[in-house]
Amino acid sequence: MTLLLRMLVRDWRGGELGVLLGALVLAVTMVSGISGFASALKAALRQESHSFLAADLVVRDARPLPAAWLEEAADRGMESAQTLSFRSMVFAGEEGVVLASVKAVSDEYPLRGALKLSDTPFGELREHRGAPPPGSVWIEPRLFALLDLDIGDTVGIGEADFRVAAAIRGEPDRAGGFLGVGPRVMLNTSDIPATQVVQPGSRVSYRQLFAGEADAAEAFGQWLEAAVAPGQRLQNVETSQPAVGRALARAERFLLLAGSLAVILASVAVGLAARRYAERHQNYVALLKSLGADSRRVKSLYAATLALTWLIALVLGWFLAWILQVIALQSFAEQLTVVPSLFQPRPYFIGAVTALVCVIVFAWPSLGRLTAISPLRVLRSDMPLHHSREPGDYLLGLAAVLLLMWWYSADLQLTLIVLGGLLAVIVIGGLVALSLLRGGRALGMQAGSVWRLALASLQRHGLGNALQLVVFAVAIMLLLLLGLLRTSLLEGWQQQVPEGAPNHFLLNLAPEELGSVSTLLDDREVKREKLYPMLRGRLMGIAGEPLPMEPEEEDGPSQREANLTWSAALPDGNEIVEGRWWEPGETAAVSVEAEFAQRYGMSVGDTLSFRIGAAELAVTVTSLRTLDWESFKPNFFMVFPPGLLEDYPVTYMTSFYLPPEQKSLLNELLRQHPTATVLEIDAIMAQLRSTLAQVSTAIELVLSLVLLAGVLVLIAGVQATADSRLRESALLRALGAGRSHILGSVAIEFITLGVMAGVLAIVAAEGAFWALQRFVLELPYTPTPGLWLPTLLAAAVLIGGLGLWNCRRVVSVAPAEVLRDA
Repeated sequence: MTLLLRMLVRDWRGGELGVLLGALVLAVTMVSGISGFASALKAALRQESHSFLAADLVVRDARPLPAAWLEEAADRGMESAQTLSFRSMVFAGEEGVVLASVKAVSDEYPLRGALKLSDTPFGELREHRGAPPPGSVWIEPRLFALLDLDIGDTVGIGEADFRVAAAIRGEPDRAGGFLGVGPRVMLNTSDIPATQVVQPGSRVSYRQLFAGEADAAEAFGQWLEAAVAPGQRLQNVETSQPAVGRALARAERFLLLAGSLAVILASVAVGLAARRYAERHQNYVALLKSLGADSRRVKSLYAATLALTWLIALVLGWFLAWILQVIALQSFAEQLTVVPSLFQPRPYFIGAVTALVCVIVFAWPSLGRLTAISPLRVLRSDMPLHHSREPGDYLLGLAAVLLLMWWYSADLQLTLIVLGGLLAVIVIGGLVALSLLRGGRALGMQAGSVWRLALASLQRHGLGNALQLVVFAVAIMLLLLLGLLRTSLLEGWQQQVPEGAPNHFLLNLAPEELGSVSTLLDDREVKREKLYPMLRGRLMGIAGEPLPMEPEEEDGPSQREANLTWSAALPDGNEIVEGRWWEPGETAAVSVEAEFAQRYGMSVGDTLSFRIGAAELAVTVTSLRTLDWESFKPNFFMVFPPGLLEDYPVTYMTSFYLPPEQKSLLNELLRQHPTATVLEIDAIMAQLRSTLAQVSTAIELVLSLVLLAGVLVLIAGVQATADSRLRESALLRALGAGRSHILGSVAIEFITLGVMAGVLAIVAAEGAFWALQRFVLELPYTPTPGLWLPTLLAAAVLIGGLGLWNCRRVVSVAPAEVLRDA
């Protein structure tokens, strides 16, 4: 124990232990910090995104859920609330009547998020949680204009009268579909019996909302998946708000990828530090053996050193990881309405296991083989350095990285893609390094003195330069890959909800109203989409086979109503993936959305039968289309050619952008066209923008942490050959070489390594970027040639600068001192 402590103190003072300890602390800090930060942030963002659903889980049905389900939810610690929606006439005075979308809610509603109310139709907003008081209703602002109402007036629904208590301006779970859309009236579920509107056979949609702790909600969601029957639908944020769900899923995968790359960088840093530590201890081991220590004693001494170093690194790393999480989360805490928990054991456990694996797999092989050092090295300092690693060690290291990444990310596909990129860098880097070394001697004989010295050094350092080249390429490749993914995600989200995107839908326009509506919007310079005809139709059969009324199994095909339209040209945001668009004059055809066609088993050439009102219609599928569902523009599953549906009763719809200061235009629009329906989605878009902004900030912070880890790995890579360079430079100075001569050769050597590492990193990063975009994030791949030259320049400057900075001692330490120590 005394020898162990004395060696630790000596190594710490000499700076040898600090490199290894720092690498292990880096491993624990980065893995625990990023994992904890990503986990806490993901939980907070996911909980906050549930406000889009007003709950964690929702079950929709045409009737109330069984009482046993509610008892099961209560037993699992889940909160519950109920809503029921239906269409009904709302009366005001003697002549005022409007067909409204009525929503009754229980007192617990909403479980997530909040309602937005105001005391005047377009007054100051306030948040509220809970149902309207019994005997009162909240109504949308446009109903005030349509029915000539004020706060405190009375409206009638069925057989009951209600007092108008507030204007409802926003609901966390307001649907964005077009079926059954109407001005909203909200009341308490306890008032439903008095209205006598809901009777057996009425078209009523029941929604049972559930919310609870994350683990309980996940377990109860699995229970519900097994319990739901045909006709019932289980919803979560991914299914109810696909745009939000996809954004969160991609952000989650990015954070997992960033953490996985931190695992790789930490492993590389530990391996480099252990290699240098072992090389600097070879003379010390030889001295111990010459004094009588056997191999077993030496091995136990270094095993205890690593164990103690791991424990110290664990404590320091956990503490720094906690500070890292606090700083990172506080940097944008104002944007989060949900405060995440920092005390989650799993990230710290992951950090501990990662550091332990790094010690066993990446550090111990170098130190364990110190027992093979001969005592003769004490007398013969010219003996070559013992090789601290064997080829099997690298295979073991790759296997360890694979398992750590897989365990950390829980995504084998992501792990294999990143590991494939790493293997490409290692293999290609090794081949390039060998070519460089073979050509270095011939080029060095023809070059000037500085270049000759640099190229000769590249050839002389052999495996050391090959290792440095691979390490530099791996670090740059990982950082470049992460930067490419970050840019792709953020640009995709900015395009998803661009400024000026439509935030209102205008529905139920009669053909004779189109001219006046267009004039009104155009006179006010309102940005709008084209007017689309729309009618309801029921899909009855496919390829001569009738569809059942109800699905035979969950999510199975069945008869369903859909919004139908016609268009001579392919609508904006649509892309033909199979088949062809119709020729002018062609009829009896239909173009179907691709995912809808896949679910129903449709293909090009199939005959579809529809019922529109009392009429039957048969058409042939001529094309399948993909849609941009996140564009907030009108989209349709079924598009027909002109000349086929014009004889049926149709209404028209469009979408438009209306800034907040022009909200009063809605009153004028609805007064002139009282049968029209306006669906306001600006609150949904604002909430979506807020969620995406928070995720983007998280990605920026995680990227900065991984960048720091990458720079530290580059520094460790440069330091790997620092001792040998110090001895060589001392010898050159003793032989008369000048400071500028030596520093110039060092700069050329590291800049050359940087450029070659940059080339390898670009090739591997582009390949991995393509694979991740296509198979993991499901985004289109676009090459990034604009980044290639900046990457090469940055690699040359960064690695060249680090090399010069790290080797500054080679011209500042007296040659006699270095040669005496050697």
